[in-house]
Amino acid sequence: MSSTSCGIATLIIAGVTNASFTMPMKYTRKWAWENTWLAWTLFALVVLPLAAALVTIPNLSMVYRSASPDIILEVCAFGAGWGVAQVFFGLAVEMIGITLAFSVVLGTSAAVGSLIPMVSLHREYLNSTAGFAVLGSIALVLLGVTLCAAAGTMREKPTAKSISSQERTSRGLLLAILCGLGASSMNFGVAFGTPLVEVARSFGTNRLNAINAVWLPLILAGAVPNVIYCVWLMKRNRSGFKYRVGHSHWALAAMMAVLWFGSTLLYGLAASQLGTWGPILGWPLFMSLIVITATVLGMFTGEWKDCGPLPIRIQWTGVTVLVLAIFILAGSTRYLR
Repeated sequence: MSSTSCGIATLIIAGVTNASFTMPMKYTRKWAWENTWLAWTLFALVVLPLAAALVTIPNLSMVYRSASPDIILEVCAFGAGWGVAQVFFGLAVEMIGITLAFSVVLGTSAAVGSLIPMVSLHREYLNSTAGFAVLGSIALVLLGVTLCAAAGTMREKPTAKSISSQERTSRGLLLAILCGLGASSMNFGVAFGTPLVEVARSFGTNRLNAINAVWLPLILAGAVPNVIYCVWLMKRNRSGFKYRVGHSHWALAAMMAVLWFGSTLLYGLAASQLGTWGPILGWPLFMSLIVITATVLGMFTGEWKDCGPLPIRIQWTGVTVLVLAIFILAGSTRYLR
């Protein structure tokens, strides 16, 4: 199996895993959202990235001492941008519902997170078969998530009591778009953090593990806005005391962290397997696979129950367009040199 085929197979596993990571959250009923999210943040954005870097990167401290401070700060800035995006996502979900927020966020992130690295790193391919294929598939991703967003709007209308006015809906959509722009910062960190990967490899790190040198500062920086927001919510809602009950919820939060961080590592591995085009081809594939898997999980868990046949048909049409975009992106690799 070629490295490209391995990369796409790895992306499929990563997308399925990422779309599943919030499932344990349905069972943390004794905690408020901020309690679960803070526990997840500590496990997924602090403990696991640090452990992975310590285990897989020899001379970790020397790697960062040898790297350019500008590169480290740039990666941290992208991580902080991604962390702020997660806060926007939580607010958008409250205003417009999970399905609509999810579709808008991932669609914006897929398009921007793929297009900007291509323009910055491979501008010479824009007027080529490969460039047209990538740009066309990005357009299909946007079409697919627009259809999913339309289906989500139709599904949420009968039940989403939080959408009480057009102004609130507009505000929620704006936050979702801002979240999508910020969420793509994670891919920017991977795309522009290559010098950290090279430094890690110069100290003997395995080629596939070297990406962990980027994940550590990127994700740690992303943890900061999440911690601040959760602590603020706990203070406002006086929900900190809930940690005294539901002790089994810590295990559920840890499970969420393993699923999320595992999918992140798999995405980094897939991007490496796809070569210099990894962040360009991999990101929209990753985002599309998350939408597809989330749709399937939503169908199985009853989220689309009693919404009528039309929203379901539109949703599956959007998913079909996303699958088509995946095949075009995969096929475009044959034209890359």
